Formats: sequence, structure tokens, C-alpha cells
Amino acid sequence: MGRTLQNTMINLGLQNACDEAVYQLGLDMEELEEIEEDAGLGNGGLGRLAACFLDSMATLGLAAYGYGIRYEYGIFNQKIRDGWQVEEADDWLRHGNPWEKARPEYMLPVHFYGRVEHSASGAKWIDTQVVLALPYDTPVPGYMNNTVNTMRLWSARAPNDFNLRDFNVGDYIQAVLDRNLAENISRVLYPNDNFFEGKELRLKQEYFVVAATLQDIIRRFKASKFGSTDSVRTVFDSFPDQVAIQLNDTHPAMAIPELMRIFVDIEKLPWDKAWDITKRTFAYTNHTVLPEALERWPVDLVEKLLPRHLQIIYEINQRHLDHIASLFPNDMDRLRRMSLIEEGDIKRINMAHLCIVGSHAVNGVAKIHSEIVKTQVFEDFAALEPEKFQNKTNGITPRRWLLLCNPGLAELIAEKIGEDYVRDLSQLTKLHKFVDDDLFIREVAKVKQENKVKFALYLEKEYKVKINPSSMFDVHVKRIHEYKRQLMNCLHIITMYNRIRRDPTKLFVPRTVIIGGKAAPGYHMAKMIIKLINAVAQVVNNDPTVGSKLKVIFLENYRVSLAEKVIPATDLSEQISTAGTEASGTGNMKFMLNGALTIGTMDGANVEMAEEAGEENLFIFGMRVEDVTELDRKGYNAQLYYERLPELKQAVDQIKSGFFSPKDPNLFKDVVNMLFHHDRFKVFADYEAYVKCQEKVSELYLNSKAWTKMVIRNIAAAGKFSSDRTIKEYARDIWHVEPSDLKIPPPNEPRDAGQDKTPNGTAA
Repeated sequence: MGRTLQNTMINLGLQNACDEAVYQLGLDMEELEEIEEDAGLGNGGLGRLAACFLDSMATLGLAAYGYGIRYEYGIFNQKIRDGWQVEEADDWLRHGNPWEKARPEYMLPVHFYGRVEHSASGAKWIDTQVVLALPYDTPVPGYMNNTVNTMRLWSARAPNDFNLRDFNVGDYIQAVLDRNLAENISRVLYPNDNFFEGKELRLKQEYFVVAATLQDIIRRFKASKFGSTDSVRTVFDSFPDQVAIQLNDTHPAMAIPELMRIFVDIEKLPWDKAWDITKRTFAYTNHTVLPEALERWPVDLVEKLLPRHLQIIYEINQRHLDHIASLFPNDMDRLRRMSLIEEGDIKRINMAHLCIVGSHAVNGVAKIHSEIVKTQVFEDFAALEPEKFQNKTNGITPRRWLLLCNPGLAELIAEKIGEDYVRDLSQLTKLHKFVDDDLFIREVAKVKQENKVKFALYLEKEYKVKINPSSMFDVHVKRIHEYKRQLMNCLHIITMYNRIRRDPTKLFVPRTVIIGGKAAPGYHMAKMIIKLINAVAQVVNNDPTVGSKLKVIFLENYRVSLAEKVIPATDLSEQISTAGTEASGTGNMKFMLNGALTIGTMDGANVEMAEEAGEENLFIFGMRVEDVTELDRKGYNAQLYYERLPELKQAVDQIKSGFFSPKDPNLFKDVVNMLFHHDRFKVFADYEAYVKCQEKVSELYLNSKAWTKMVIRNIAAAGKFSSDRTIKEYARDIWHVEPSDLKIPPPNEPRDAGQDKTPNGTAA
């Protein structure tokens, strides 16, 4: 979520009033804003996407709740020591959190372990351990519409009789100390992005958020006029018409068997009715195609922790496979491929398969990704139910990612096309009229220059390096991962360095290359990549031959509040994943909206950005998905590229020989070995095209006017990438609710009962 103060002031239309009031108190608002901690409760794009969606849902007047875990420790703080990443705990609640309100009156029990007893009256899950889920509510204000939604985060609490109702009353002190075991559930965020780590505590977290949330939803449904009761029992027929639940990746997949458990075991619905309601309630968004990221929980672990849920999953699977066998008799291989249970050395539950079978809609997050989901990853399921599979291209909120972080540009745009674009970003196309307006071109360039000067001052303060603000700011910020190919950027830096040294008198377009992002603490290769970038920076930044022509900075502790500083100052946005690996990307959209040009592959949303702006207004290079597939078929041989391209050979040899690590010449042997022998993401295959494309970037940068005109064309084409558009599509195609642009009267005005015509829609 990042910081909340400035976003709240903007959405409430109070920013100028607050700035002025604080100024009159002799304080500086910007200084105050810098004191607030980021709420870092997610990993990379997935968590930030949810935050943008909350902003859009409130702005569109949808009755929507965001549910998650109130981690005591969020994503770790990254320190760089001697070029290495070191993790520190993110104690973000140390000084309290003024935006949250604990709601103990809505506390709910969550059960673990135990066993299942079957009887005539049905299954009973008994002898369980109970953990309490305490909700904390954070307001989510819509933009200037007097709507405030709720983000509800659950915190784990031990019940007061925890460990004391048992036979170990003897050790009272130990029993109280053991309360920590229950409360550890919400202690810390697992810091993996695009990687599955099958730990018991993580599965506990996933079930914890799901069980608490579903009880909360059902309580709310029963309290509404739709949860009508027939003498004793609630009638759940209208449940899917009143409730839509969107599964943000497979992490909350246990919601499917949990809702079935509630309907069948507790509410005593017949299985078929319960299953029909469940399927119509859930929809699933897939966020990655990397096999190592797909959740596959060991059956033994689920059986121990959630024995009833395992039985329900088996029953779902049995009925699912019976259906497929009826359509494809004797096709055993298809049954194996489509099963929710993977046989093998250890039996596992494929959570993506569970989500597909248990949902009425499945979507990818960019056109190219949704195609890959349909034709490759889940092709058997898409062949069975093609109408279930959709695309919903990701978006970003223009409130945080333009108004808040780039007020100069936002104001400049408003002067030309009015202020309405903030709620309807498609209006940015009106800027096409000004692409040849010399004054506008100069003003756009001036805003960018001011942002660069401000960020350069920040860098000089934080990193003690002199930055040339007229150099091209070439920025690559995102989680560190092999598929995102920070290594390819690194090879380009070394290539530029070698060219400067070869001929120091030759014209060179000055660059400040900024790379930032966190590596998962257990991801050895990602940590080596950080070390390599810092080692290269050390050499480049201290070579007098290079001077101010080339500077390399590794941006420490990349997070939302730092993105808000670096993105508006960026000239060139690096989006260089191997085609077919980045589901969408959202940083790409933030840079586009803030007047940076993109160098990128035809991957994720880059494809649609090029479609919107015209491919000639992005720097597109490298293999397409088809080329990658073909290269896999032929077999990728890194050695060939190394031998054919002298500049690549020189750069790799320098890494290999210890040119960048003289004290330990073998420091990067693992990196070099990976690049030659098991580089799944084919860095060498795109190196030549990348370097050539970068030369075209430098050439255009020399012509400031032509560069800025291309910038304006990009901003004018960024309208599609508002999360408002994304959410309207979810609302229309999946949730079946109508967004409302009614502005609720402010609380200080009396409501006219006659005008209160809010229709009852689904709560998402």
C-alpha cells in the first residue's frame, strides 16, 4: 500500500488546505510526509496491483472490500553492505499505525489440525486448535466522490484459554509463552516473488486469511435482507448474486474447499447445490506462468493441518475426473494432466487446477499472457470450457502514479485538457493535438528536468555520488529475478564502459543507469546479480576516463515511496524480460504515464503499450514468443553468441576473470556458469539486439525535441492503463455489478431521502 497520508489528502481534495495549514504551523508538509512508514504488506506487482484496485473500486463507487493479513513485519528492509544485500526486519508498526482501527467486536475463530468424524448427520471436524482472527480496518477513500471503502486485515491472536484447558496446567508460565505459536501466523510476510516455498506456516497464513474472510462475508450476507431465513436455515440461493470473490492468484485457493465445508458441513446444503453456489461465487486471476511459482501443496501437509479440506478436495477432484472421463473415455493421460492431485514421489495438490475447477471465470492479466494461459499452461481446461477464460489487462491508479508523484506533469496536462482525465484517463488522447506545440514540448521537457534535478539531489544526499542531471536517466527497478534480466542490463553497462575506454574522445551520450529491487533472501542467483551490479558500479564510477559520461547506481530498498520519487525522473524505462515470462508488468505503465520512453521486449503489457502508442514510439527489440519457442526447439547454445559477438565476449571475460572482483577473481563463477550452461531466460540470445536498440535510444536522446515529442505520444496513449478501466471490465464481465459515478453527498450535508436511490449490487 505504501504511504497513506498524501493519497488521502488528494482523494479527499484537501491537499492544498492541509499544505497551507501545516505551513502556518511553521512545518513543511513534504518533511512530514517523509516520516510515514510504507505499508509493505506484499512482494512485487501482485500486492501493488491489489492496492491500485482498491483505489479504483472506491473511486468507481463499488461496494468492495480488500481482505488480507496484517503482517507485523512486512517485506524486509534491504541494506547494501559491501555490495551485498542484507535483510533487516521491517518493524513498520513500531510507532503505531494511525490509519487502522482494530475491530475486536468482529473477532472470529479459525481452526487447525484435529480430525474428522463421520456420522449420519454428516462430517464433523473436531479436536481442532483454535486461533482468533482480529480484524483491523483501514479506510480506502475514492477520488473526490465522498465514498470510503474498507481494507480489512486480519491479525492472529491466541484464545485466552490457549494451552491452559489441556493437561499441562502445571506449567502456566510456559502455556502463556506458547501463545506466541498461535500469534506467529500473522508475524511476517514470506518474501518470495514468483516462487513457491511449501512451508507449513505459509499454508497456515493462506488458510487463516481465507477462513476469517469467508466467515465475515457470510455474517454480512446473513445480516442483509437477502440472507432470509426459512424458520431456522438461511437460504443461500441468492449468495452468488450478492457476493463475488476474486482470488488474487492461487494464494487464497483454500477458500474454495472452505466455502464448500461451510455450506455442506455447517449449513447442511446438498453437495451439488453447494458446488453450484461456490463456482458462481469465485473467480480466479492467474498472475504467472513460471512453473516454480505455481503452488503445489503436499497432500500430507494438508492432511495434517486441514484434514476435512483434503477430503473435500478429493471429492471435488473425483467428480471433476468423472466428468472428464465421460467426455474422453480411456484418455488416462488427459485425466492425469487435469487432476487436482499430482502423483509422484510426493503427492501434491495443484492449486491452480483447484481454482480453475472451482471458479466461473479465469483471467490472465495482459492479452499475450491470457493467450499463453489458454493455449499452453491450462490448454486442457480451456479446451473443455473456452468461455471460462478471459483477459483483464492490468492497470495502475492515476491518483498515486500521476497526481501524487508527479504534480508538475499532472498540472501541465490539466492546463491543456482540463481536470476530468483523472477519473477518465482515456481523455489523455486529447494530448495528441499538442504533439507539435513548441511551447507544450518545452514545458513537458522542463517538468522532466525539474524532476531529474530533484531526484539527483536525493541521490547525491543518499549515495554521495555526483549525478549529471542532463544525462539520460536509464532506470531498471523491479524485483530481482533471472527472468527480468537485470543481467542483460549489466552486460550493456559493461559494454558502454568498454566503448568509452576504447575511445574516450568519441561522442558518448551520458547516462546515469539506476537499477533497484529486492531479491528473495533465499534466491542465491538474484543476490549474486545484486553483488555484480554493485561491483560493476564500483569500477565504472571510479574510473577517471569515464568521468560523468556513465554512472551506475544500485537503488537501495526499492519500495512504493521510492518508486514515487524515481519514476517521475526517469527518461528510459527498462522492461526487458524474456518474451513470454512477464505476465503483465505494471511498472512499465507507471513510467509511460510519467513521461519516460520504454526499451522492452514484446512481453506482458509492453505489447499493448506498443499497440496503443504505435510500435515506432517504443524501443522494441529482441525475440518474440514464437522465436523463444523455436530456439527452445532447436536448443539454446549460449557459447555460439559468446564466440560470435566480440563485445559480449569481452564483457563476459571481464566478469569471469575478476576484472570487477580483483580480491576474489572467482566471485562470479556461478553467474557465468549459469549464463553458459543453464540460462532459461536466454540473455545472450537478445544481447546484440538490445545493444543495437540502446544505440538508437542514445541517438534520439541527442535530439531533445524529437525525444519529447515521442514522450508526449506515449503519455497520450497511456489512458488504457488506468486501473479504473481494468476494474470496470472485472465489474462488467466477472462480478456483474454496475460502477456508479454518483457522488455521495458529504457528511456535513443532510441527505435527501428521495434522492437516495443506491441500487443493491453485488459486494465484491
